[in-house]
Amino acid sequence: MNLNWLLRMARWARHPPSWGRVKLVVAVVVLCLLLVAVERIWGWPDWLTTNGRGRPVRF
Repeated sequence: MNLNWLLRMARWARHPPSWGRVKLVVAVVVLCLLLVAVERIWGWPDWLTTNGRGRPVRF
């Protein structure tokens, strides 16, 4: 584990985030899990699939 991560964890232990930030993070995680569940149940829609890779663009 990196020393920076240990320092960040120590700072969070001394000054925990506000309840609003905790609620925001939990809401984002729940939204991501909901999207994964929807994708697993119904699959990826065909209209969101690309038609192939095509030619590489050279500049």
